[in-house]
Amino acid sequence: MYDSGAALKKAKVRVGLVGTGYAAKFRAEALLHDERSQLIAVVGHTAEKTEAFVREYQIKALSSWQELVEREDVDLVVICTVNRDHGAIARAALTNGKHVIIEYPLSLDVVEADELIALAKAQKKLLHVEHLELLGGLHQALKQNLAKVGEVFYARYSTINPQNPAPRKWTYNHELFGFPLIGALSRLHRLIDLFGTVFTVNCHQRYWEIEPEYYQTCFCTSELCFNSGLLAQVVYGKGESIWQSERKFEVHGEKGGLVFDGDTGIFIQPGERTPIEVGPRRGLFAKDTAMVLDHLFDGTPLYVTPEQSLYTLKVADAAQRAAQTGFTMFM
Repeated sequence: MYDSGAALKKAKVRVGLVGTGYAAKFRAEALLHDERSQLIAVVGHTAEKTEAFVREYQIKALSSWQELVEREDVDLVVICTVNRDHGAIARAALTNGKHVIIEYPLSLDVVEADELIALAKAQKKLLHVEHLELLGGLHQALKQNLAKVGEVFYARYSTINPQNPAPRKWTYNHELFGFPLIGALSRLHRLIDLFGTVFTVNCHQRYWEIEPEYYQTCFCTSELCFNSGLLAQVVYGKGESIWQSERKFEVHGEKGGLVFDGDTGIFIQPGERTPIEVGPRRGLFAKDTAMVLDHLFDGTPLYVTPEQSLYTLKVADAAQRAAQTGFTMFM
């Protein structure tokens, strides 16, 4: 990815933050609590939110991300803003010789994402695409118990979130969020991390909307056939026309099944249901941030590579094309 053998020799890595929302706040707190990092400046979407953020964390406010990526007192740019802008900001940051942490997806465009990885290598800078779902208790419990079920033939992952009224914010905006399974890339990445490469992709999706930019409801289903023969279904829905929330992951194998419903897990065999402990989802931004700093200072390996995230983005792009055409896409 970059010359990790040349670990940072500075006492602190100086950080610029793009975004003032949920993820940005957790990232700022993690950076401020680690003595190896110094939070320098932030760029927000609105003046009001930016002012509140600056007051809380005692850092500089800048007027644009273009200004941030050009600053000589910034070594690392952390991108926690709308999906649409991820690629452009990452490209500018890398071009200006900065390390980059970015929330998934790396870009809404597969070609651009591929170019960004090549640019990071050419610049010998870190490009880390955050995938917190891999660090969470659910995913760790899945990995620890997967061998119990024998050969897996079917998996289903459903995340459905009713919201009435639907918020008029960027996660309900076509341009800012992107195609559902690209914007919510973790839904596919969790499966690919567990089960490997994909053979074919099918997808159907629908919006309910009364204006062209924002929608009130989104519902998307995708079917992945893996090269191993495993069949997996992904269901993603949110908004006003959704009536029952669900966060469920189930895996069916020849010797048993694993079912995770919310934060509760069970291992199922004939006549037997064994509870599985699921660790908390708290503290994942801090864990991810610490691992990035470990990597920058000591060269320790990270838990995910940008190439792995790119592969999942290619699968999500195939799902988008399948939804648009009605055809099965071959990977």
